Amino acid sequence: MATTGSTLLLTLLLAVGLVFFLRAASKDRTTTVEVRSSKPPLEVLPSLSDWLQQRGWQAEASDPDRRSLRFRGQVRSSPWLAVLLSVLGGLGAGCLGLVLRQLLPQLAWWPLLLIGLGPLAGLLYRRRASRDETVELRLLSHDLATGSALRLRAHRDELIALELELGPSLGLFSDTNLLSSPI
Repeated sequence: MATTGSTLLLTLLLAVGLVFFLRAASKDRTTTVEVRSSKPPLEVLPSLSDWLQQRGWQAEASDPDRRSLRFRGQVRSSPWLAVLLSVLGGLGAGCLGLVLRQLLPQLAWWPLLLIGLGPLAGLLYRRRASRDETVELRLLSHDLATGSALRLRAHRDELIALELELGPSLGLFSDTNLLSSPI
């Protein structure tokens, strides 16, 4: 009985881990960074705007007084991660069913039907991870001698892609190193 109790505890911890993994996988990771470029804004802003539109972002608003641009896009969930979470949820629910079967033998094999709850993990992830997101660009300063300073507010992954793809060609640099920061 002591072994079954510890197995039940470990199985419940597995369920808690899955819940926290689901929350982390669908967490909003919007980040704001200040970026500088040695190039003038008339070169930097059109390049950023074209790059975002090529990636599927739609220009939503521009405010010349605040010197800002805003783009909107639909972020999709990963189908592979949804399948993985469904499988993990099914396995975890099956383990819980086996432990309940050991603890309460009078239930026969009914607890194994908990496996059917597995796809709920994938559905929850897909529902929470698919959402509208925005990318905001704001020109902070522009000087022919020092270049451009921009404030970018976007999903962390989008900022990393921007740094990797456009950083070298536009001479973008910032104090925040997104590539080495923890999630």
